[in-house]
Amino acid sequence: MKKLNGQVAIITGATSGMGKAIAQVFIKEGASLIISGRSSKRGIKLEKELRQINNNVLFVSGDISQSEQNKILVDAALSNFGKLNILSLNAGILGLGALTDLSLEKWHTTIDTNLSSIYYLCKYAIPEILKTGKGNIIINASIAAFKSFPNHPAYCASKAGAVALMKQIAIDYAPNIRANAICPGPVDTPLLTDSAQAFEEPEQAIDNARKKTLLKRLGEPQDIARLALFLASDDSSWITGTTINIDGGILIS
Repeated sequence: MKKLNGQVAIITGATSGMGKAIAQVFIKEGASLIISGRSSKRGIKLEKELRQINNNVLFVSGDISQSEQNKILVDAALSNFGKLNILSLNAGILGLGALTDLSLEKWHTTIDTNLSSIYYLCKYAIPEILKTGKGNIIINASIAAFKSFPNHPAYCASKAGAVALMKQIAIDYAPNIRANAICPGPVDTPLLTDSAQAFEEPEQAIDNARKKTLLKRLGEPQDIARLALFLASDDSSWITGTTINIDGGILIS
């Protein structure tokens, strides 16, 4: 039995990295998907790939930092699949720069993409999820919610806010909706490479992060996808309001 049979999910940030891996796992487990990202080229390519497994997938391009784009995603789920059960929120940008050097535009863009977009999508999606009786919201946050990094003020603030917002959703919409946050450490994605640019020696910074994990390796997107599947499925039916660090042990090393 596939773990997500009959479920309809919206996955943001699906065109690369962890969001893409989550889409690949969810489709194999029987979910129908609305996948979202800003790159139409990557999104259309992924849509074609996923349709080799299950035809019930649609790519919707757009910038989820804009409120209306999130409504479009919910409307697409309803018009194509008739309902909505799961949100997997993965879109994120770094907004690098020391606080006093960071432009107002970069601050607002980072907060809007990483945090406000969660509010927007949940605002439109939760009423529809409630109509199905129960559902799941899985927020891809970061250990940056708990650990600071040089020149990441907007990113760290947005991820801490995402964790706090997750807890509020879990409280306000229980018992029908479960909400949880995944907090990855250093995962081998383009975002990690970009994040390392905040350090004087970027390649060394990535290698140092690997060495600091207790398991002596970077995470892989599939590691995060397997955790997302667990949280989206009935395997985690008594888990809500929880942050799960998936970081190879780096926070305690």
